[in-house]
Amino acid sequence: MTVLTWSDDRVEQLKKLWEGGLSASQIAAELGNVTRNAVIGKVHRLGLSGRAKSPSSAAPRPRKARPAQHMMRVSRPVSRGNTALAHAFEVELEPDPIAYDNVVPMSQRLSLLELSEATCHWPVGDPASTEFFFCGGKALTGLPYCAHHSRIAYQPTGDRRRHQPKTTR
Repeated sequence: MTVLTWSDDRVEQLKKLWEGGLSASQIAAELGNVTRNAVIGKVHRLGLSGRAKSPSSAAPRPRKARPAQHMMRVSRPVSRGNTALAHAFEVELEPDPIAYDNVVPMSQRLSLLELSEATCHWPVGDPASTEFFFCGGKALTGLPYCAHHSRIAYQPTGDRRRHQPKTTR
């Protein structure tokens, strides 16, 4: 087993290659008889780890615009014999006709700051939108929603299972 030490020449070559922007793997291949991890260790011991990032990697990439669809996160059930965690996936849902047909009068709509225990806290619309509001109707005693929104929010367990969309694996 031969153990190579870092000679002054190899250290100088390492510094030049590192400053030239080569990766640890590329430097290891260039120097020969040294591993990527050995290069990384030497770079850190020499204090060379802080090199400038290229402008292209420093700039955040623009995100793709997602279509305005009704999406819902649903966990995939785990079988009894499978110890892996459930994977989340997105399922496209049909718009709820009750929610869209239910038009809240302008005079009843409230902002977050206007809500009280006596008013319905049901959110309507996209919270990031300027048109977002809360129902503001008369809340049922002890509940945060009006009668209509309570029927939507508090469904019996059997009804919820019956109305869930079927998913395929």
